Amino acid sequence: MPDRSILNSLFDETEVQPLSVSELNEQVKGEIERRFSNVWVEGEISNFHAAVSGHWYFTLTDGNSLLKAACYKGQNYRIRFKPFDGLQVRVRGRLTLYEPRGEYQILVESLEPVGEGALTVAFEQIKAKLAKEGLFDQALKRPLPAFPRKVGVVTSATGAAFHDIRNVLTRRARSVGIMLIPTLVQGEFAAGQIAEAIISASEYNEAVQQEDRIDVLIVGRGGGSAEDLWAFNEEIVARAIRASAIPIISAVGHEIDYSIADMTADLRAPTPSAAAELVAKAETEIAEQIRTNTDRLMRSIDYLLLEANSELRAFEMSPVFVDHPNKIMRMRQYVEDLDDDMHQAQTDRVRDLSGMLETATAKLSPISLSEQVGANRTRLAVLNERANSAASASIKNFSKILNIKMATLDALSPLSVLGRGYSITRLEWGMILRDPTDAVEGDRLNIRLEKGSISAKVIDE
Repeated sequence: MPDRSILNSLFDETEVQPLSVSELNEQVKGEIERRFSNVWVEGEISNFHAAVSGHWYFTLTDGNSLLKAACYKGQNYRIRFKPFDGLQVRVRGRLTLYEPRGEYQILVESLEPVGEGALTVAFEQIKAKLAKEGLFDQALKRPLPAFPRKVGVVTSATGAAFHDIRNVLTRRARSVGIMLIPTLVQGEFAAGQIAEAIISASEYNEAVQQEDRIDVLIVGRGGGSAEDLWAFNEEIVARAIRASAIPIISAVGHEIDYSIADMTADLRAPTPSAAAELVAKAETEIAEQIRTNTDRLMRSIDYLLLEANSELRAFEMSPVFVDHPNKIMRMRQYVEDLDDDMHQAQTDRVRDLSGMLETATAKLSPISLSEQVGANRTRLAVLNERANSAASASIKNFSKILNIKMATLDALSPLSVLGRGYSITRLEWGMILRDPTDAVEGDRLNIRLEKGSISAKVIDE
């Protein structure tokens, strides 16, 4: 039995109104958008194009079919990397119809690489771009100031990083001032705030006196996930670090974390505490160097004193300085012995004369004896006076001879020669230099003066 609907349609006189292409496309668009308002699709990117407007356009393919895709500027700024042809991705979005062409496409709301994280792809892209521009060149790295007076810290005011930095500097470098420049360190707006904080530090330095300026900046935060640390991988932060007039230490996360900021900064510290240690290290090194140099100086002084004392002992043991005092001592003893002999001879002579007088007195009469005694006493007094005069004259004569010999010895003494401006020059091993040909260029000399000695070096024969 034939279908009645078909038969009815053959005899239906009502005219059917056709749809325009635009109307049909509009109805199809509405149906597609209601039916496929949130879909996930996986494929490979091809024909990627970044328009001047900021929108991205590309095609997804699985090798058998194609799907047009568009990611508008208002959405793609959240995507951490820039897509490229051949990248396998997973896309979330909604299907729609581009009415002017009657082509349906997916409007991309999120896009993730398959098999490799979006953050890793973005990191490598930013790293390659900045490396090509030379932002990581070692020639751009600046040394830290030798003795910083003020340290700026760009980090969160409530995070653990600032407290760690402050604790280290307070303990190890009390002379260093600390200035916190607070900023967000994670989230959508963190990168812009970090860059602005770095720029503000340079502007602050231009506005204040030299003694109030920041000498070094520590930029960083404590540990976290890759997403938490991402702000320090942003291009805007890297460019602010490189443009900074202040040397920067990057201290992001833990030791295993490595950021674009680390590569751009003048110095990388594995943690915020380590960054503070690097700043404090300058003061510690200066104090240690002062102690080392002081010890070295004291050792040098002790060595010089020991060497000078050894030279003095050597001079004291020299035959010239030993014989001279001995000769004077022997001469003095000789004069003293002569004086004793003269006094003894005089005493003996007086005793002998007194004995003879007593013998003669016994043989004389009292009157004659009295006269002779008086005469003898007078004669004895005269003789005694003569003896005393002779003894004094002899002593003076020997003293004069002694003084002449002492003066002669003193004139011959090397010390007297030194006192007149002369010197004794010895080669380094002790030989007295009498002929300039005995020394050659480069020989070290020791020159003995009246008061001390000096070292010299032969520079010309």
